[in-house]
Formats: sequence, C-alpha cells, structure tokens
Amino acid sequence: MSHRTTQRLYNVLAYTVVVIVGIFSAFPIVWTFLTSLKRNEDVVTKTLQYIPTNPTLENYSELWGRMSFITLFGNSAIITVMTVSICLVIGSTTAYALSRYRFPGRGGMMMVFLLIRMFPMVLMLVPLFIILRNLGLLNSRLGLALVYTTFLLPISIWMIKGFLDAIPIDLEEAARIDGASRAGVIVRIILPLAAPGIAATAVLISIASWNEFMFALMFTSNEQSQTWPVGLHLLVGGEFNLPWGLLSAGGIISVIPIIIFFVLAQNSIVRGLTQGAVKG
Repeated sequence: MSHRTTQRLYNVLAYTVVVIVGIFSAFPIVWTFLTSLKRNEDVVTKTLQYIPTNPTLENYSELWGRMSFITLFGNSAIITVMTVSICLVIGSTTAYALSRYRFPGRGGMMMVFLLIRMFPMVLMLVPLFIILRNLGLLNSRLGLALVYTTFLLPISIWMIKGFLDAIPIDLEEAARIDGASRAGVIVRIILPLAAPGIAATAVLISIASWNEFMFALMFTSNEQSQTWPVGLHLLVGGEFNLPWGLLSAGGIISVIPIIIFFVLAQNSIVRGLTQGAVKG
C-alpha cells in the first residue's frame, strides 16, 4: 500500500470520526428544537415522533407572554456582562503581573488559584450565603456576579497568562527603549496582541455565567434578581406535569445569545485558542 493511499485512508477515517462526533453533539440541540415546536400532548406519545406533525410556535409565544420573561432574561444578561467585565479586568492585570514579573510566592499563588477552582462549589454555599447576607447583597445581581467571579476568576488568570506568555517580551523592551511607559506598552501592544486570547476567555466565562444555576437558585428569591436558568426551573410543575415544550423552547432561547456571541467573535476565538501553543 502506497503512502498516498494510506494518507487517504487516514483522511477518510478522520473525517468519518469528525462527522460522527458532530452528529452526536448536535443531536440533543436538534432534538430540543424539534420538541420546542410540539404541543405538550404531542411530546409524550405511544409512538415516538421525531419530526413534529403539527409544528407550532405556541411554546415560544407563551414564554414571551409571561411577565417575568424579559426580567429573567435581562438579569442573566446583566450578571453575565458584570462577571465577564470583572474577570477580564482583574484577570488581565493579575495575569500580566504573573507573566512578566518574578517574585517570591509566585508559583504558590498560581497553585492557590488552581485549588480555588478545584474546590467543590457546593461546599461554599453556606459561607458565601453568610457573606452576601452580611454585605446586604442577597437577592442582588451584583452579589451573584461577585459569587460567579469567585470561581471564574482563576480560570481567567490561568488562560490569559498562557496567552501573555506567548507574546515575546522583546516587543515590550523595544517599546520601553523608545520611551513608552509601562501602561502605554500594555494598552498599545500587549492588549491588541492578546485580544484573541482574551476573547476566547470571555466566551468561556460568559457560557459558565449564563448557564449557572445552583448559586442563582440559592441566593435569589424574587424575579427582580433571579436568572433565566432559575426561571426555567420554576416552570416545572411537578414530577408528572413537566411542560416539555416550554422547557425545550426555553433551552433553545438560552443558547441563542451564546451562539450569536460565538459567531461574532469566531475568528478571534480560534486565534486565541491556538495562540497559547505558539511561542514567539
């Protein structure tokens, strides 16, 4: 068997695996979308219906007609923006210091950040509840954003540091020789070069913040501060009264903002995910 034939077989096998994995990954989303187009009585039937026989948008219109829809959706959007902003600002400055400076305890600090992320979140419910109550931040969007930052900031620091490590320090030294200040170097050189990596980090943080459920359920008790995942949970009427159509429609609506954000930042995300592996 020639080398060219072997290479073609490898390519066919690789494409086959990619297609299978793609179908396996996309099937739940497609199934959820098809379910959202069914009436509730058409979801649970004796014979499984893959394609809706009478497709309808009633589930979407019913969700839109609920008074809390816009409030819950807006709360999730605001909390996500706040969390991403805090993580990127603090994470970028911290990552830059850890990437460019050598000081005692630097390695230990990085390990502490990693341990915070590895710590079971459920064990932090009571301490965080007490802290938020004492600060008067229960049932507030700022309180949830700060809680999310507790666990997402270590990820931001680790990821952004990896991207900054890939930027040659010679560029900074050349700019400093030309008279640029440290702040000027960061704003005009480092941040533009690290923009793809920061965009990739922002997407990961936004996905985690947007979909978070446990803390939002425990630390909020009214519609003015509850998030969209909590609102979907409140749709469940009981063990034998699950509005599958409404839940499916809500799930599709939940992924739309992330998909739009990913499409808009796709090029930067792809460059960012590969940039950390390339040394200058």
